[in-house]
Amino acid sequence: MKGNNIFRVALLSYIILTIGGKELKSTNSGENTGLTFTNQQVNKTVQTEDGDIYDCVDVNQQPTFKHPLFKDHEIQMEPSSSPIRLDIKSPLVAAVSHAQLSTIDCPIGTIPILRNNKLDTTMVQGISTLASNDLQQLVAGIKYWDEIYGSQASINVYEPKVKQDSNDLSASWIQIGSVPKVGKGVGIGAGSCVYPSFSGDSFARFHISWDNEELKKNCIDHNCPGFVQVSRSVGLGGRVHPISVYNGPQYVIDVLIFKDPKTKNWWLAYSSNNTPIGYWPSSQFSSMKDKCNFAFWGGYVQGPTASSDPPQIGSGHFASEGFGKVAFVRNIQAIEDENNKLVTPSIRSAHPRADNPKLYTYDDYGLNDDGMHVYYGGPGKYS
Repeated sequence: MKGNNIFRVALLSYIILTIGGKELKSTNSGENTGLTFTNQQVNKTVQTEDGDIYDCVDVNQQPTFKHPLFKDHEIQMEPSSSPIRLDIKSPLVAAVSHAQLSTIDCPIGTIPILRNNKLDTTMVQGISTLASNDLQQLVAGIKYWDEIYGSQASINVYEPKVKQDSNDLSASWIQIGSVPKVGKGVGIGAGSCVYPSFSGDSFARFHISWDNEELKKNCIDHNCPGFVQVSRSVGLGGRVHPISVYNGPQYVIDVLIFKDPKTKNWWLAYSSNNTPIGYWPSSQFSSMKDKCNFAFWGGYVQGPTASSDPPQIGSGHFASEGFGKVAFVRNIQAIEDENNKLVTPSIRSAHPRADNPKLYTYDDYGLNDDGMHVYYGGPGKYS
């Protein structure tokens, strides 16, 4: 199986949402899936301390519901239940702090949508199209093959150097999906990403991604239908801060993707409190409607020159330098059956990998008090 299949993600053509508990009904706003809103649609505009501008838009007016296929669909406002966590007592807890996603105080009943002056198809064509023969990519991390209903991990956040005019990206990521022995895989993912040609800057930003099979396009955040956001305080596409410093303070974000045992939707949450952001309705997926068979934890680079002139991954240093100097993923857990319990994945099903050890490496892979973990990173050819 080629490495570029691990991130390939697809979405079917319609959404049917079954609600347990709270319900809202969406309204159809036509076929335009752009992110331009009228004054009547914007309840409030918020500028964050780092300069990002968010429009607080009625939850029913979010871009997903601008597609006619989503007319009159009901929104699941919260998971029916959250996974039961495995208690991991980490010796590194005192040495690691939690970074924060962009927090916006939108009114109840609205969600924040990031304004992006550079919003175009660049990111859409990049971050999720990892199975395309026209794109180059390299990974360093852990591939995992087993029955899986969800996963979580603590991702160490750095700001790897990526050339401004390269159209390349560098990400630290968690991914789950269904990957066949032959053909394209499907899945969903989230994490920290540096992508200057899309965002217009070199900051680490929190993104989600998937592919929309019906539209034959690759999706990021709210760029096309498929992800239903319910959080009124988390801004997709916003900066992650603070970030880790080489040989200095270390920061992580906790990312969780899991299948709701009642509605079967695939939920995205963050932080140790399982704060829900939103979900991908499972009825839109074919091969991963019920479960997945694959996960990935680690870093990757992708883009037109990601192999020939690759950017950094993680801190830009090789994994052998260890804690405080290179990126890591730790506290890796998985849901391996329908009991909604997070457990440490089987080491027999995990396969650490670095596509090009001259550019990127992994090290110290294994199981200990930090759960399953791995260090990864490297300089690429950045100069």
